[in-house]
Amino acid sequence: MSEEVLINVGLGETRVAVVENGRPVDIVLERTNEEDVKAKTGRAGHSLLGNIFLGRVQRVLPGMQAAFVDIGLDRAGFLGVREARCLCYLPSYDAENLPPINTCVHEGQSILVQVVKDPIGEKGARLSANVTIPGRLLVLVPNQSGIALSRRIENEEERERLTAQVEGIAGKLQAMGVTGEPAGFIVRTAALAATEAEIIEDAKRITDEWKTVRELEKQSSPPAVVFHDLDTVSRTLRDYVSLDTARVLIDDAASYGEARRYCERAMPEVLDRIELFNGPDHLFSLYGIEEEIEKALESRVELPSGGWITIETTEALTAIDVNSGKYTAATGLEETSVRINLEAVEAIIHQLRLRGTGGLIVIDFIHMGDPGNIEKVLTALRSGFERDRVPTQISGMSEFGLVEMTRKRTREPLDKLMTESTCAKGRPRIKTAATMGNEVIRRIIREAAGAPGRAVEVYLAPDVADWMEGGEGHLMERLRAKLSGPVELIREPRFDRERAEIGIVT
Repeated sequence: MSEEVLINVGLGETRVAVVENGRPVDIVLERTNEEDVKAKTGRAGHSLLGNIFLGRVQRVLPGMQAAFVDIGLDRAGFLGVREARCLCYLPSYDAENLPPINTCVHEGQSILVQVVKDPIGEKGARLSANVTIPGRLLVLVPNQSGIALSRRIENEEERERLTAQVEGIAGKLQAMGVTGEPAGFIVRTAALAATEAEIIEDAKRITDEWKTVRELEKQSSPPAVVFHDLDTVSRTLRDYVSLDTARVLIDDAASYGEARRYCERAMPEVLDRIELFNGPDHLFSLYGIEEEIEKALESRVELPSGGWITIETTEALTAIDVNSGKYTAATGLEETSVRINLEAVEAIIHQLRLRGTGGLIVIDFIHMGDPGNIEKVLTALRSGFERDRVPTQISGMSEFGLVEMTRKRTREPLDKLMTESTCAKGRPRIKTAATMGNEVIRRIIREAAGAPGRAVEVYLAPDVADWMEGGEGHLMERLRAKLSGPVELIREPRFDRERAEIGIVT
């Protein structure tokens, strides 16, 4: 399998596409503004995932077995008892015998918490008191001892080898006083190809970061950020790039330089695969990624045979309906159902990964009577998600042809990031002002590249222009500096939000 990672760095957002066999399978989108960069809190779409906060417990709700923690954002974070039990000093509890939440935390208490799920919709960030410090090869788990391994390391001999090796390394570091306090490690998949010296170096690096967190904890008052995960580009290299990755293309010189510096420090084995993309076309046009993103915002996905699937997401769940359309196999209804369902499986796997869909998902397959055919469809569905980085659980098929599955929700899906609800007839969702603003910026840069130094006039909807000129105008200042020419935004009240016209002044 051929894998590539494309990183498009814009003025207002960074987009990452993981491409397998010429087709994008994962899209990561992060937006920042000037305030976010200074505060490093991750507002306005920038991921909070992995950040560690010194928070203050606002409310403890025994009926929910949860607490709400102020971490300095608009909405308090949610801390469930499973994620808080490491703070309980009573005798140990297992998953079936959890402690009461009020034995773990109390109102007004200052605690270290880590974001494990970004804020989604009206919900605040999901938090865990069992904080971790991720490295390239290992993850440090300060609040527990022992060694755990990535579920993607399946070979038993390799699991035994790595467990023994990391146990020995942890013991040495503890004896040397490097770790300072008892801690455990999670072994990441990348450790399979690493030497002992590289694992030791990674362990020392993340241990030093934990010590820094502890120092900042002592010096800070809640709410405060005490650990900020890597920037988008470096985190992409750490989490998505492996020895299976053929190349990483980055279309921004500064980010390319930072990526190389990160690789020199943490993953020199892939340094020669980092490439600066200089065109001639736009990076995301290489594999039709812009078109794939647009399709991912639509509810209907066409199937090769003429059928289609419809994907609708609500607050509670995502419903997927499989339709055969006009296709009919010559051999009969059962064969028609099997073929359409197998095509739907392939589309569902691709779309859920691409869209970043998480939570409860219910799939309404076309009815099949043969148990062997039902098992064939379920096997295809389960095997298709084996390469997914996000954990999934898939049930059997009910007598009504329904399959329930869950996919861990770690970030807001593309449609929530890029669109919002509308009352317009026939348009349940439209692109947000931020989405359109970033699209307009990319179009301006492409148009201006063909006429260096010329003035650019942009006619667009007022709310999109307001977004582009917001934040004291820092975004437009950077755009004008990049183009070395004037850019004028002209508000056109007649334009709907998704319409913009760009012209070069002659």
